[in-house]
Amino acid sequence: MITDFRRLLRADGGTQNREIYWNEDLYAQELEQVFARSWLFLTHESLIPNPGDFITTFMGEDRVIVSRGGDGVIRAFLNSCNHRGNIVCRADSGNVRSFTCNYHGWVYGLNGDLADVPLEKEIYTEPLDRKRLGLRQARVESYRGFVYGNFDPEAPSLLDYLGEMAWYFDSFMDVPGGAELLGPPIKVRFKANWKFFVENFIGDFYHAGWTHAAAIKVIGGALGMIQGNQAVAPGTQFATTFGHGFNASPGTDDLFPSIHQGRIATMFEDWMRSRLPVVRDKLGTERARLYNAIWDGGMFPNTSFLRGIDTWKVRQPRGPREVEVWTWTLVESEMPEELKRGIRHSNEKTFGAAGLLEGDDGENMEGNTHSSDGVITRQQPLNTEMGLGRETFRDEYPSMISEPADNEAAHRNFLRMWKTMMTAKDWDEIITRRRQDARR
Repeated sequence: MITDFRRLLRADGGTQNREIYWNEDLYAQELEQVFARSWLFLTHESLIPNPGDFITTFMGEDRVIVSRGGDGVIRAFLNSCNHRGNIVCRADSGNVRSFTCNYHGWVYGLNGDLADVPLEKEIYTEPLDRKRLGLRQARVESYRGFVYGNFDPEAPSLLDYLGEMAWYFDSFMDVPGGAELLGPPIKVRFKANWKFFVENFIGDFYHAGWTHAAAIKVIGGALGMIQGNQAVAPGTQFATTFGHGFNASPGTDDLFPSIHQGRIATMFEDWMRSRLPVVRDKLGTERARLYNAIWDGGMFPNTSFLRGIDTWKVRQPRGPREVEVWTWTLVESEMPEELKRGIRHSNEKTFGAAGLLEGDDGENMEGNTHSSDGVITRQQPLNTEMGLGRETFRDEYPSMISEPADNEAAHRNFLRMWKTMMTAKDWDEIITRRRQDARR
């Protein structure tokens, strides 16, 4: 077990040893110290609305089933039979009365309990303890319809884990009717470390004008001003106690940031103009400004999202040098169906598996990771010092902020949270250390 994290990450997060994106032992520790203790995104309530609806997903590399029971309660449990370990459910989604392992026919209910064992009375000398042999359950909690799971019984509630991020999320989740995700998710694999992708989304607006210059020329719209990094991007970075963060570049009442085109662009602008005063009345001026903004953000450890482009992603780790990216479309529930379909189409064109922007990012993240094939290259530290020392607090926001948008404050905060979870023995220590770090 690796314990000397001082050589891996500078105390302020400004430099990193490349081993944190490469080392197999560190990755094994991540699965245990980070993924097994964090709240991980599972699904949205709108994607499993009826009793018997289910999806299968991952928590780290643990396969899980997420189902809505006959009582309407959403539960998550390991997707591995307690007889001989086979995968219980191989479908991505559906509606069932129960889950049956295809190895020996053991049957589990929608709540994960062992419901039936073929020939149990004939072949077992004593009745099986079905309570003990049910599938292990995760804690499940929901925020504004977004469903998360956690295997650590000592972890704080989801709301406490979100902390200040809940206030920011409400800018687009607590609108009338709420927000929802359009699925099923698009899935694609990259030969890259999962953290590089999360860092890129959690606040790296700096890359957008350069990496995506050609794509921005095609897309046009509100992003045109940053093409080729001709100017510093306006906006603010936000970094919260438990490693969540984002960058927001606000629009104005006359400029609604989006990448949509044609009729969908007009519909989106009309929608924003109609909703902005409603959000302002409900949530106040600052969150109305955030509602009318392009966001690139992340929730620790592996959820990413964009507002204005309206994509929601989970980075499913597949080893230290491979990641599977799952992508949904983020919309408001009360939007007209035509607008929802148009936003989904825009998302697929940009951040789908063959999207203009997804391909750019994937190539960069793979390059970031596999440059460390070289043993000498691997010895060279990486740098995230942009904006270092500019972090501050303002009364109108509940967390640390830093300006301008071209900044790496959210990256550094994400990495400090990663280091805390990799080295802290329990959640009491995590909470204490993170609150101390937030006051630095």
